Amino acid sequence: MGNQKIKLGIPKGSLQEYTLKIFKTAGFDINIPPRGYFLEIDDPEIECFLLRPQEIPKYIERGELDLGISGDDWILESKAKTIEVSDLRYAKRKIKKARWVLAVPKDSKIKRVRDLQGKIISTEAVNLTKDYLKKNKVKAKIEFSWGTTEVKPPRFTDAIVDITETGATLRAHNLKILDTVFLSSTKLITNKAAWQDKWKKEKILDLTLLLQGAVSGEEIVNLMMHISEEKLKGILKILPKLTSPTIKKIAGENWYDVSIGCEEKETRRLIPKLRRMGCQGIVEFPADKVIL
Repeated sequence: MGNQKIKLGIPKGSLQEYTLKIFKTAGFDINIPPRGYFLEIDDPEIECFLLRPQEIPKYIERGELDLGISGDDWILESKAKTIEVSDLRYAKRKIKKARWVLAVPKDSKIKRVRDLQGKIISTEAVNLTKDYLKKNKVKAKIEFSWGTTEVKPPRFTDAIVDITETGATLRAHNLKILDTVFLSSTKLITNKAAWQDKWKKEKILDLTLLLQGAVSGEEIVNLMMHISEEKLKGILKILPKLTSPTIKKIAGENWYDVSIGCEEKETRRLIPKLRRMGCQGIVEFPADKVIL
């Protein structure tokens, strides 16, 4: 068993930096050489490759990778047969959801989806666009775009389906969004062969647990505070229920040390309230990994 390895695909591009950060938090150091796609990872049981997220689902399907990270937009676009191990929820805070939108020139006569009948649409996501048009019972010509899709209308195409976060690039090219075609999130995927291999499945599940903990830790903080004995019961009632509080009596005092985990966004409401209720010495500190 000692020479077994998991072949792991890391997505190049917009997901790359945050993926490496999550692996670091999960306890894995990954080094990217100046050139090449073979990454150095401090786990002898993992071989790590830097690849375009568009390619990863197909490599997973063919067994050239055992495990990979990609958006479910590219999983659906590739029509690859994969097994979803986990939704890593990157988009929840640090990375917004990838949003595929239908856009046309601002002065276009195309006002709704059905106006696309017989028109030309340029996109990198041909299959996603086909599925969208089929759902809306519209027939149009779809042309694959090799990039810079936003510059194609109106000279070369009537409309585009492109990926955006804020829509700023589209607006800069005098385009307006008509509809959202697809919202994508980040998935950890494997294939049937790896999933049926006892050693690989256990390794994948262990890695998944650590990655999920690292992702959850991005949103969770710990609060530590001092609470007097007379106010303890009332304050415990209003603390978040994410985890049970840790309560320790301070020796020789009628005070308690109380620690609790909560969502970071809750603290701006919770901390002032705790202070008004008599808590003292409130300290907030990050939680690197949260395993629930």
